[in-house]
Amino acid sequence: MNLLSSTSVFGFYTLISRILGYLRDILIAIFLGTSIYADAFFVAFRLPNTFRRLFAEGTFNAAFIPSYAEEKIKGEDLGKKFADDVFSLLLYVLIILIIAVEIFTPFVVYLIAPGFYQDLEKFNLAIEFTRITFPFLLFVSLSSMLSGILNTNNKFAAAAAAPIVLNIILVLSLLSSFYFKLNIAKNLSIGVTFAGILQFLILIIFTKKFYFPSLKLFFKFEKSLKNFFKKLLPSIFSSGITQINILIGTIIASFQSGAVSYLYYADRIYQINLAIAGIAVGTVVLPNLSKSIKTNNQDSINLIQNKSLELSLALSLPAAFGLLIASEEIVNSLFGYGSFDQTDVANTSLALTFFAIGVPAFALVKVLSNFYFARDNTKTPFYISFISMVINIIVSVSLFGKYGFIIIPIATTLSTWFAALLYFILLKKEKFLIFQNKTFVNVLKILIATILMCFFLYFSLEYFEDKLQYTYHFKLIYLLIMVGLSAAIYLLVSNLFGVLKLDSYKLK
Repeated sequence: MNLLSSTSVFGFYTLISRILGYLRDILIAIFLGTSIYADAFFVAFRLPNTFRRLFAEGTFNAAFIPSYAEEKIKGEDLGKKFADDVFSLLLYVLIILIIAVEIFTPFVVYLIAPGFYQDLEKFNLAIEFTRITFPFLLFVSLSSMLSGILNTNNKFAAAAAAPIVLNIILVLSLLSSFYFKLNIAKNLSIGVTFAGILQFLILIIFTKKFYFPSLKLFFKFEKSLKNFFKKLLPSIFSSGITQINILIGTIIASFQSGAVSYLYYADRIYQINLAIAGIAVGTVVLPNLSKSIKTNNQDSINLIQNKSLELSLALSLPAAFGLLIASEEIVNSLFGYGSFDQTDVANTSLALTFFAIGVPAFALVKVLSNFYFARDNTKTPFYISFISMVINIIVSVSLFGKYGFIIIPIATTLSTWFAALLYFILLKKEKFLIFQNKTFVNVLKILIATILMCFFLYFSLEYFEDKLQYTYHFKLIYLLIMVGLSAAIYLLVSNLFGVLKLDSYKLK
């Protein structure tokens, strides 16, 4: 298998999904701006969407794939039995959870957005929308398990393409609601759950060649199942620390008007790179690293780990610097229309600037945590994530009153860099990570290519400054041209340096 080509396949479909997600968010910004309807929908969508990211973006599979792969090695029947047990138990637990949340929705909304309680209209809207969107959790979680089965069989395309369904449904919901003058925020909420159902049905079709679920009413908690669930909760917490920190940020930001929306839009922009540099690389690496560890192939382990770190930095470093240089122009060009005014642009771009500093750390944490998950160790990532979360909460809560919403991206970035550094220290100490000299040389080449790209981007922004003003109608076209040319320069220089070549990322 080739790490770069598999990551490219996963990344391509993820990129399509994120582009459609941008279109969705541009339409939300135009139709709803940062109004109470936007804030209420984002809070209602935040909870199931956080679970979606926790489950669908590799966190669930960090525990599932090593366990499932181990059972499959013992025999196909044992692999099928294990998958059926997990599917059945997951279904029953999620149904109970959804019923509980539907009953206690006001309490749940108060927990995730306590600031809304000061505005009863916004609070009631958030309750209504949360009740509509939350069943999405059931279908996206089961879809994640099916994706894990596909990934274990080195089939990444269908699993990566499935989230595209959500964005297509939401874009259609926005356009139809606007055209027919319907309740936009409510119809968006309905679209979320409908998309979850459709995504699950599509993945059932693609997975049936390898697995088709058989529902069990009664089953034994055998050792393999117990071990899986022991690993699952620490895995969800540790691998999804970025999403947990964002959720914490949403809770704190709810006390400032418009802040939830500013953070949401900034989050949407930097997440596109995280999806490729962290999630795609981590998802592709995990099944192969697990197999190499099970067979005790040390050369393969070293190669996979070094190449995954190198590829993660090759994709995240240029994005981080690009976002730092052009944060305001990016936000302005993507969302600066209609109800999204210049104040919204300024506040969102400020949040994006501080998130951008953390982009390489967000990506590295996703990859480094897999080095433990592949070894069936979910406790160490759990402890690292817990420390990171505590740092995030302390910084955010203690300084929110003084600095407002902007302290949230600062705290998130600071705590994530701390987590990444701690991963490196512990992995080196336990001799799980042995750096190859070639990796350091290639990272230096990546930095040089990134600097050259930054020079071009900086002078391009200055040259086309008048074309990127808030009032200019075609600003997005100019931004896309500049970003495209900057990316082309980076890829060209990297290729000349021998980085990002297919032959360099063969895992066998």
